[in-house]
Amino acid sequence: MRREIDRALQRNIKGLEFLTAPRQTVGAMESDLLIRRGTMAFYRYRPVTDEVYRIPLLMVSPPSNRGYIFDLASGQSFFEFMLQRGYDIYLLDWMPPRADEADLGLEDYVFDFIAQCADYIAKETGEQELTISGYCMGGTLAVLYAALADPGRIANLLCFTTPVDFRHMRLFRAWADEAHFDVDKLVDSLGIIPPELMLGAFDLMRPANRTAGMMHLWANLWNDDFVKSYRMFDRWAAETLPMPGRYFRQIVKDLLWDNALLEGRMRLDGKPVDLGAITAPILSVVAEHDHVVAREGAAPLLTMTGSTDCEEILSKGGHVSVVAGPGAVGRLWPSIDAWLGKRST
Repeated sequence: MRREIDRALQRNIKGLEFLTAPRQTVGAMESDLLIRRGTMAFYRYRPVTDEVYRIPLLMVSPPSNRGYIFDLASGQSFFEFMLQRGYDIYLLDWMPPRADEADLGLEDYVFDFIAQCADYIAKETGEQELTISGYCMGGTLAVLYAALADPGRIANLLCFTTPVDFRHMRLFRAWADEAHFDVDKLVDSLGIIPPELMLGAFDLMRPANRTAGMMHLWANLWNDDFVKSYRMFDRWAAETLPMPGRYFRQIVKDLLWDNALLEGRMRLDGKPVDLGAITAPILSVVAEHDHVVAREGAAPLLTMTGSTDCEEILSKGGHVSVVAGPGAVGRLWPSIDAWLGKRST
C-alpha cells in the first residue's frame, strides 16, 4: 500500500515535470555530416574500435522518418551496438523536402541519393562492395537499389520490416483504397504531402493507441527510465516528415494498388526491377507483432530473389522494436551481428 501511495505522489510531481520539460535529447554516437543536399542528409558514424570490418554498412532511413531511430540513446541504440562490434556505418537520412522537391520520385531516391552515397563510400573506403540495409520503406528503397545495382556492388542486403508484397499492407490498402482515394487530386493540390496525413493513417490503424499510450505513461510516470524512453519515441513519431508528392503517388499507385514490385511490373527510369537479379546474401528481420508490415509482406525476400543465402529472423517485438529499444540488445541484435559479421570480412 505504501509503495502505491509513493508512486501516486511521484506521478503528480513527475507529471508537472513532463509537461514543462524541453524535448528529449537523442543520439548516443558521434557522426559527421558528409553531404547535405535538399532533403538528403548523409552521415558517417565515427568508429569506436581500432579495427573495422572490410565491408561498410549503409543504412537507409524511410523517407517519412528521421534516422535517429537507429541511435536513440546509449543502451538502446542499434548503431552503438554495431559500432562496438567493429562495423563501419553510414546513414542516409532525410530532412523535410523543399517545395521545389515535390517532383522527387523513387528514381531519385535510388539512382541519385543512394547511388551518390554508395559512390562516396567506395571512394572513401576503397571498397566497391557494401552492405545495404533499410528499415520499412527505407528497406524497400534498398531492395530496389540492390536489384538495379551494378554487379559486384552489393555484398549483403539487410532488411528490417521491409514491405515487398504490398497485398499484406492491408490497413494501408484499405486507407488508400482506389475506390475512394484520389491520390492524383491530393498530390496535384498539395505538392508536398504533409506528415499529418500519414499520422492520421496510423491513428486509423490503431484508433485507441494514443489513449492507451497516455494511460501507460501515467501509470509509469514514477519511473524515470520509462518516461525518458517514452519521450524519445514520442519525439521520433511526432517528427514524421512530409513527403514529395510524386514519391507518394508512386507508393500508392505502383506498390499499394498495383503491387508492381512483386508482380515484376516495376520500372524505374525505364529499367525493369527484377527481384531475381538480387544474388547477394539476404537477412530479413521481421516482427511477430508488427501492425505496419506483416511478416508475409516481407516473405518474398526469402523466395523470389536470386540469392541462395537467405535467412529470416522473427523478433517477438513490434515494428519499431527491431531497430530501437533495450529489448533488442540482448535478443535480436546479437543474431544480426552473428549473421553479418562473417559476411563482412
